[in-house]
Amino acid sequence: MKIAQVSPLFESVPPRLYGGTERIVSFLTEELVRRGHDVTLFASGDSRTAAELVAPVPRALRMDPGVRDWIPYHIMLLEEVRRRADEFDVIHFHTDVIHLPLARYLRGRALTTLHGRQDLPDLAPFYRAFPDAALVSISDDQRRPLPPVNWLGTVHHGLPPDLLPFSPDASGGYLAFLGRISPEKRPDRAIEIATRAGWPLRIAAKVDRVDHEYWTEVIRPMIEHAPNVDFIGEIGEAEKARFLGDAAALLFPIDWPEPFGLVMIEAMACGTPVIAFECGSVPEVIEHGATGYVVRSVGEAVAAIRDLARLERAGVRRVFDERFSAARMARDYERIYWLLPGIRMIPTHVPRPDGRPGTLPAFA
Repeated sequence: MKIAQVSPLFESVPPRLYGGTERIVSFLTEELVRRGHDVTLFASGDSRTAAELVAPVPRALRMDPGVRDWIPYHIMLLEEVRRRADEFDVIHFHTDVIHLPLARYLRGRALTTLHGRQDLPDLAPFYRAFPDAALVSISDDQRRPLPPVNWLGTVHHGLPPDLLPFSPDASGGYLAFLGRISPEKRPDRAIEIATRAGWPLRIAAKVDRVDHEYWTEVIRPMIEHAPNVDFIGEIGEAEKARFLGDAAALLFPIDWPEPFGLVMIEAMACGTPVIAFECGSVPEVIEHGATGYVVRSVGEAVAAIRDLARLERAGVRRVFDERFSAARMARDYERIYWLLPGIRMIPTHVPRPDGRPGTLPAFA
């Protein structure tokens, strides 16, 4: 197949530091190339890929101090996709909702993976306006808030098997928190859990501008008064393997409808069990008593830390290999691509914007 992957421009593909969506776009793109597909990646110019790269901006928007408004740049991205749309059998969007008017025009060959939370009040009326949009969820729980829409399937995320090596021993002797400093991620809970359990906690996380007040008023004072807590800051892929692999467990004490939680399977790849609160996708990802513990309170999390010795790190990695590989993710998407009606329709000739003939699916 000729496949277009359309990524957000906030981070490069893959990201230099934090960035879940762009990381998954990278893993999927490279695996599809490996499987013999002709893939074009629409992303920022500092992206790295074996696919053809189409870059409407030279670098990730978050890394460009001159960028104030992300919308014009994503409109430029969609214009690049529109100009080349007739080249592709499948156009796979990862850009939230901004592209859906264009996707409707391409509805026979376009699909959208929703990477974010779907419980925001503005989204229900929006999707009612686009009931025919072909959507993919990244967990079954992610679907719950939405009105009836055109779900093609659920595809859990996957990682390359050699991205994060298995670590048979938790040699660091600490608990880990990895992600963002934000109220919904609940780093305050992580600090409380580790302190009550009497364990060191290492926090590797970024602080977005929108969460700066929460950091300065809530989390930084907690860290300053907790001698067992070490704040590292934002880390990249190279540091992540050791950070997670040396940890006795990853704390994932979220307080929001997590759409997936990539860090959970990153920890599992290292053999590191996860102690996670029962929110969002967590029960779909974590096998209680096998790859970690699903808890409902700080007290249950503290008790789970005492039970970590019951879990085999090799077993945690084995579940990762069985359920969360990039190859499995790519196979799932291949099956969904074949569900798109456009790739089975007889193409019709339509005028291109430059006046030359092109082809788009014939719509009923």
